[in-house]
Amino acid sequence: MSMTLSTKQKQFLKGLAHHLNPVVMLGGNGLTEGVLAEIDNALNYHELIKVKVAGADRDTKQLIIDAIVRETQSVAVQTIGHIVVLYRQSEDKKIQLPKK
Repeated sequence: MSMTLSTKQKQFLKGLAHHLNPVVMLGGNGLTEGVLAEIDNALNYHELIKVKVAGADRDTKQLIIDAIVRETQSVAVQTIGHIVVLYRQSEDKKIQLPKK
């Protein structure tokens, strides 16, 4: 279940994410089952989160982000430096997206 967001929806989510702090930090151990579970829980609870992917070169970082998106069925809204903004709608639909 991969969802696609329109440009308008991405802009809306970027605005919401602006003041957020990263809730999950990837350290030297990289992407582990525990980290994925933490990201999954955070997405269930918040819908929109920031994850900090530290210490990886650009290609490795992109592979990690792709893996997170694939494993959590979320959408990467934005990547700035080491921070990636992820969105996944929960059952409660806390965030009301604008129409496409």
